[in-house]
Amino acid sequence: MLSDRWITEIDRGLRAIAGVTRASRPTPEPANLDAGEDDALSAHEKRHVAGLMRVNHVGEVCAQALYQSQKLATKSAGLREAFAHAGQEEEDHLAWTAQRLSELGSRPSLLNPLWYAGAFAIGYTAGRVGDKVSLGFMAETERQVEHHLDGHLDRLPPQDQRSRAIVDQMRRDEAAHGQAARDAGGIDLPVPVQRLMRACAKVMTTTAYYI
Repeated sequence: MLSDRWITEIDRGLRAIAGVTRASRPTPEPANLDAGEDDALSAHEKRHVAGLMRVNHVGEVCAQALYQSQKLATKSAGLREAFAHAGQEEEDHLAWTAQRLSELGSRPSLLNPLWYAGAFAIGYTAGRVGDKVSLGFMAETERQVEHHLDGHLDRLPPQDQRSRAIVDQMRRDEAAHGQAARDAGGIDLPVPVQRLMRACAKVMTTTAYYI
């Protein structure tokens, strides 16, 4: 029933915002894990890494909202299953980034309810326009996130192998989600829409780094 699906997704949304999530896969770790690695980071480096991981955590909160809203908007059982699969992997990312923030003695963004609500509204709107647009939105979102994570790998301290392992696996997953959306028939969004998405993401990432 539609009402049951809404109740289920609302529950998932509340857990995502509250940070009550569990990963279905182990947290990625470097091949040669150094238990004292975090002690080698300076106070400035820890704050910087925490800021980047907080941005990534916000991105995963938004990803939960997007996939949940698109899953509710589509009438295709096959697409609902695809969105659910991608959403589960994004939930892994959410748990991994939350764990890393805790290890660094930091916290998620205080604005997570706002980020979630905005992403849900955008995802549901895209889903109601049509499946090809919804898949195109998913593909473009994942393309931009993959580029964003590439930038984080450049900005993370070289010695912080724990964070780098997490971000690298996230990047691989996002690339796979984007390709799956294109393979399923996602269309290329108009350039002005792509630019608007980048502008919105810039506001979110800049704010979430600090708050």
